[in-house]
Amino acid sequence: MNQFYKRSYSLADGVGLELGERTLIMGILNVTPDSFSDGGQHNSLDKALDHAAQLIEEGADIIDIGGESTRPGFTPITVEQELERILPVIKAIKREFPHIPLSIDTYKSATAAKALDAGAHMINDIWSLQHDGQMAQVAAAHHCPVIVSHNRRSEQPYTDVVQDVIDDLQRSVELALAAGVKHENIWLDPGIGFAKNYEQNLLVHAHLDRIHRLGFPVLLGTSRKRFIRDTLQVEAAEAGEGTLASNIVGIAQGCQILRVHDVKAMKKAATLADAILYRRSNEKEPAHG
Repeated sequence: MNQFYKRSYSLADGVGLELGERTLIMGILNVTPDSFSDGGQHNSLDKALDHAAQLIEEGADIIDIGGESTRPGFTPITVEQELERILPVIKAIKREFPHIPLSIDTYKSATAAKALDAGAHMINDIWSLQHDGQMAQVAAAHHCPVIVSHNRRSEQPYTDVVQDVIDDLQRSVELALAAGVKHENIWLDPGIGFAKNYEQNLLVHAHLDRIHRLGFPVLLGTSRKRFIRDTLQVEAAEAGEGTLASNIVGIAQGCQILRVHDVKAMKKAATLADAILYRRSNEKEPAHG
């Protein structure tokens, strides 16, 4: 198995983050009325802050804040609408939990810039820096980690889905580096659930180790997604066990950050996986005479 990548991050306002000692858990906080799994549950400031507190208590290392649903068929909103939803939440969490790293889930550079100025620490871009030409520049200017998530438009068919995902991610990495984003600030997300059908999602998931070998930390975000629900024939609320299985397979293939709804269960599962896999990762190869 490949070594896990080690990084030490000194984020804005003195917030620190260590990558490579154990799996990091990113808790999902959607302040939207229409997300596929939890739309409308946390779309008031009090509810959002309460849920953030719960995620942190359960062991979240990072909170990922999203103000616009990106489920299939979602209705886009303006930058102004997105900022109206997310900025009060960022400021409130930052005030109550100043130690916790905050990620802003957006594909709009104007939203990302305002969120970072308000106290967010990293960007999670589902369009891999390619929807908004200024996103890479915003990440570079703020010297922050950026999660480059694979996606494609419907008119871009796959030839070999795994290799195509790798090639697309490499193009986004080149775009980020050219804009001045530091190598260590680039995280990759295979984009499972985005622009892929059932079989393609499973194929990419089966080859996450190839994405890990590109040399960047890999974030896996499969929580409650349709390929899990379709496999198990369950609704989103019943997809917890499937999400656990998906994430453990991901850790075994080198994924180091997991974006999840159910932090408590995933934290426990990841702790045991880490006890096994990180120990193996740190073993030295036996000498051969």
